[in-house]
Amino acid sequence: MAQILAPSSQWQMRIARSSAPGSPMTAKMWSSLVLKQNKKGTAKSSAKFRVFAVKSENGTINRMEDLLNLDLTPYTDKFIAEYIWIGGSGIDLRSKSRTISKPIEHPSELPKWNYDGSSTGQAPGEDSESPGNFQGPIPWRKQHLGECCLRKVTSYGSEVMCDTYTPQGEPIPTNKRHRAAEIFSNKKVVDEVPWFGIEQEYTLLQTNVKWPLGWPVGGYPGPQGPYYCAAGADKSFGRDISDAHYKACLYAGVNVSGTNGEVMPGQWEYQVGPSVGIDAGDHIWISRYILEVSITYQTDMFWNTLNWRWRITEQAGVVLSLDPKPIEGDWNGAGCHTNYSTKTMREEGGYEVIKKAILNLSLRHKEHISAYGEGNERRLTGKHETASIDTFSWGVANRGCSIRVGRETEKQGKGYLEDRRPASNMDPYVVTALLAETTILYEPSLEAEALAAQKLSLNV
Repeated sequence: MAQILAPSSQWQMRIARSSAPGSPMTAKMWSSLVLKQNKKGTAKSSAKFRVFAVKSENGTINRMEDLLNLDLTPYTDKFIAEYIWIGGSGIDLRSKSRTISKPIEHPSELPKWNYDGSSTGQAPGEDSESPGNFQGPIPWRKQHLGECCLRKVTSYGSEVMCDTYTPQGEPIPTNKRHRAAEIFSNKKVVDEVPWFGIEQEYTLLQTNVKWPLGWPVGGYPGPQGPYYCAAGADKSFGRDISDAHYKACLYAGVNVSGTNGEVMPGQWEYQVGPSVGIDAGDHIWISRYILEVSITYQTDMFWNTLNWRWRITEQAGVVLSLDPKPIEGDWNGAGCHTNYSTKTMREEGGYEVIKKAILNLSLRHKEHISAYGEGNERRLTGKHETASIDTFSWGVANRGCSIRVGRETEKQGKGYLEDRRPASNMDPYVVTALLAETTILYEPSLEAEALAAQKLSLNV
């Protein structure tokens, strides 16, 4: 049965009947209806309606801007939580909002929820709630703490990254976080304190033609060379989007550490890390969500000091692509290079540990490639700063290898390695967990080690 909501009698607007034709309300009339948010002593209440209207310069009503920027604190303790999860493709992001009735101090206080899995490709229609229980919520906001707890929930909202389970408590197939959490909770892995620095590349496309931003429709710009880290309107396309995303990530508490224009025009990169263990995957996924929101709905950010959330000011009119090779031909693809180190790699004598890790990685090259992103064979061709997908290789300062070791790492005898194989659409939970598993938990036979060391010219 349909239910009707009506305002309490003391807040109903009584409009006098009149047979005269209606006339536009004047600016003075509208201003009398605007409730000033900064009015002192306004009591919090959920039982009364308030009328909001705002006058634009041409005298028409524009409630949207005012409503998007409302400060709810004077009126309610409730806040909005945006529940975010990974959809059925394993790469798409879904979300829906829920009102939380009161401030909380820890994410465990957030309620579990469900969703229609048949509409996300994660459940049959006759059992559409099967993947629906949200577990392990991770809050993101300006006051985010690394321990995934809440210091303060702001008045406007909070984002909650979730993993998903069946009603029986089993992780659904796209819940890669569950397996990653198991690996990162292994004592041997915990003791090694694995650090990750992930370089997420992406391409901006024009909406209707699906062609890179800044490129002539149906045509090509000048050859690669002047676009990497470039400045100038004829070489840098989409800087406002990159900058908006950068600031949004910092504001939301994502551990973003930098950004730059990439080799192919219309392509950008941002870096997340260093992050420890499971946090690396969490931060990449939430940064991707923010990127989708940033470029799909806005090119400019308006920050309200009372709220952590950004709001729409102008439609960007671009499409985000994580395709590892968005444009065929003599153009760079898009990767997600993953920098990685363990505690023993960072200590004195760590270079020997790095070489042992490279040996292990060579023995599981096929397993890693199969988990490093869809369509990666179009990118890993041995050209455009990549190694061949079929052959494992490593080198110092060599960007054409599977694994690159920095010159400074070689010089100091300790540091990190860079896995250059992951595609831009890789699942960070899968990649980070696999790196930790292969380099810390995997124990190949002595014979396999000897053969691999000889093949790679590694004196381990």
